[in-house]
Amino acid sequence: MRVLGVPGSLRRDSHNRRLLQAAAATLPPEAKLVIYDGLKAIPPFDEDDEHSPSRAVRDWREAIGDAGALLFATPEYNSSIPGQLKNAIDWASRPIADAALRNKPAAVIGASTGSFGAVWAQAELRKALAAAGARVIDRELPVALAHEAFDSDGALLDQERIIELDEIVAELLREAALSGAGSPVLVNR
Repeated sequence: MRVLGVPGSLRRDSHNRRLLQAAAATLPPEAKLVIYDGLKAIPPFDEDDEHSPSRAVRDWREAIGDAGALLFATPEYNSSIPGQLKNAIDWASRPIADAALRNKPAAVIGASTGSFGAVWAQAELRKALAAAGARVIDRELPVALAHEAFDSDGALLDQERIIELDEIVAELLREAALSGAGSPVLVNR
């Protein structure tokens, strides 16, 4: 099963990219996490362009379509999600009849340098994804003080967070298998 990992930060070495890499380490051998790197290229949503979107939008929608499940890792900007991430969700929610996000299993995790671990951003992102038609699992993983949360190799340091991340990934894979979005994955945790 292919899991599309979407870092909400555009920064190449972001904490949320590290969080996705930590999630990749929890996947069983039957699953693979592919990190999406194209958010920066997606233009602002414009309904006039909806029926003839740019190559970047088509690539985004195709990446979602090729995935059995989606794993978003978001930072928190001004108590919400980054604008570029929201914009990408808007593109993937249209046209409604064949939206890329429709019925796609998704999970949201997040890291921030603050003491709340992007909790508000995760809630906002789950809401936006659900409104766009995704089947979002009702879990979160707040990684606070992200600048101190990873070792030099990018692995999470806190064992409790590692367990929570493993449980979220396992639930996402079960949801994807139940939906027929990929080959059944047996997850023994």
